[in-house]
Amino acid sequence: MMRYTPLFAAAAAITIAAPSAAQDHSVETVLAQPHRDDDRARDQYRHPAETLAFFGVESGMTVVEYGPGGGWYTRVLVPYIAPHGSYIAVDRDRGPVEEGTQGWGEQFSAAVTASGLAPNGNVAAFELDEIPESAVGTADRVLIFRSLHGMIGGNRADAELRAIRTLLADDGMVGVVQHRASEGAPFEYVNGSRGYLRQSDVVRLFELNGFELVDSSEINANPNDPSNWERGVWTLPPTFALGDENRDTYAAIGESDRMTLLFRKRD
Repeated sequence: MMRYTPLFAAAAAITIAAPSAAQDHSVETVLAQPHRDDDRARDQYRHPAETLAFFGVESGMTVVEYGPGGGWYTRVLVPYIAPHGSYIAVDRDRGPVEEGTQGWGEQFSAAVTASGLAPNGNVAAFELDEIPESAVGTADRVLIFRSLHGMIGGNRADAELRAIRTLLADDGMVGVVQHRASEGAPFEYVNGSRGYLRQSDVVRLFELNGFELVDSSEINANPNDPSNWERGVWTLPPTFALGDENRDTYAAIGESDRMTLLFRKRD
């Protein structure tokens, strides 16, 4: 049976302790702040400073994060971007909202505002089927962290990448980090159900939707991951889908092997 996990956690579940006062807003300063104490163990696998540098992310930019989920990268991006630029979270279409209740965008913005991470209030959030006209063509970077398999598994990839393309400024780019399968992996393993995708398929998907590859990096590679787990990427930390079964082995492997790709909008 194919396994699908929710692409996004509820916005209200994003908990972010207020950061300590900082003299500057460099990535290194943000990464060292106390509000990341519970997140820092993942830095050795996710390399946030190196990854953001490779994507050319700078603090004065307008940066869009696709599918922030539980907020691991949000807790880096918001205090880095919002003081001098603009941070925007985008989500898939979550359907109609009951009268009198907040939609995902309102929930997310309220959670981030309440956290104290964005004292200047330069934070916005909306679903991709509700892109405001004021956001079209404004994004310097759109960042997609470990979420493409959800797009593909949910048959949303083409529509969502085209929506993302409308957000980009003329010189804007998209940064992607994604669990990587071997190029010889069968379709049944790379259809989104196990989290891993072939790098060549990802490049082709972007090309078909109006992008071209600018550069690739092995920053987030893990040669110890054979990328062929029956339970998919969730076998490895931090999920440990098999519980205590072979847990020490999976912990020693670490998080998944990942591709890191940078795309620009093609004319």
